[in-house]
Amino acid sequence: MARPISVIELTPEEASELGRRTRAGTSSQRDSLRARIILLRAKGLKETAVAKQLGTSVASVCKWSRRFEQNGLDGLRDKPGRGRKPWLPDKKVQQVISRVTQPPAGRTRWSVRTMAQAVGLSPHAVHTIWKRTDLKPHLTRTFKISTDPQFEQKFWDVIGLYLQPPDKALVLCCDEKSQCQALERTQPGLPLGVGHIRTQTHDYIRHGTITLFAALNYLEGKVLSRTEFRHTHIEWLRFLKQIDRETPRDCDVHLIVDNYCTHKHERVRHWLHQHPRFHCHFTPTGSSWLNLVERFFADLTRDVVREGSFGGVRQLIAAIETYLADRNENPKPYRWRAQGADILAKLRRARSAQPLIRCISGTPH
Repeated sequence: MARPISVIELTPEEASELGRRTRAGTSSQRDSLRARIILLRAKGLKETAVAKQLGTSVASVCKWSRRFEQNGLDGLRDKPGRGRKPWLPDKKVQQVISRVTQPPAGRTRWSVRTMAQAVGLSPHAVHTIWKRTDLKPHLTRTFKISTDPQFEQKFWDVIGLYLQPPDKALVLCCDEKSQCQALERTQPGLPLGVGHIRTQTHDYIRHGTITLFAALNYLEGKVLSRTEFRHTHIEWLRFLKQIDRETPRDCDVHLIVDNYCTHKHERVRHWLHQHPRFHCHFTPTGSSWLNLVERFFADLTRDVVREGSFGGVRQLIAAIETYLADRNENPKPYRWRAQGADILAKLRRARSAQPLIRCISGTPH
């Protein structure tokens, strides 16, 4: 009788961390391989099948599976005492770690060279210590915590449209991308070629700006659009009338919009009252990331606007319209994958950490 295959059981936190290690560009090949071994073993694959799929030995698969079962994620680390012995003085190491959060006067952060000069080590040694302790003073991660008192109510209202779209209705993610600049580079650049990269002058001529109104169909991925030179309630109302003309009359229209005053103007509310098939769903204050049209704007900026050179506003409009026409012929909808409960848990942790951060930084409550 064959020996039953042992299956490694993972907690959600362990599965998330192992997945991160396989995707992160900063993970070493060694750590990534060990994480993939555990993930495949958790799916019920035999040691031999895992070794064959990953191109490693069966002994290696057995070793890391056994160590994970015994010690969890800590078991995937190399045991101490192997390799070259540490040569940096403990006192110097502690100085590098403790002083990294206290930048020198007149600067916002340490660099490896300024820290090395301050503590009397080489830049390579400082870099090694920071890498070993996962300290990254050169990076800053932006964030925004909404202070909307009705955050959860609005959050679930929007998320509900993504996860369970209503029948016989359109879900349109709407917003305006203002200040799209028609910039013309002062000199033509060289195209991409073998052995050299594209070139582009750093200076440019401004030819004006436009505003792009867009309504992303969540289910189909198509985009209704309109270009204007301003973005007041008048232009927004014109766009709403366009949506009314270009969508089936027997369908309700659910608009996901932000809290910009244009969307709540008295004339806009009056028009919406006269057209009961339109329903507005406002994202919480400071939470534009809930609106998937922002993801489309990011693609448009990267693919067309940012690195383009336009001799005038009309050229910019033509480029945007060409991009939209091509996209609407082969639409690829964005899908909301994140779990709402997970997002709310992260926000609660962030809010609870804010008083502690104020105390550490010295900012008064």
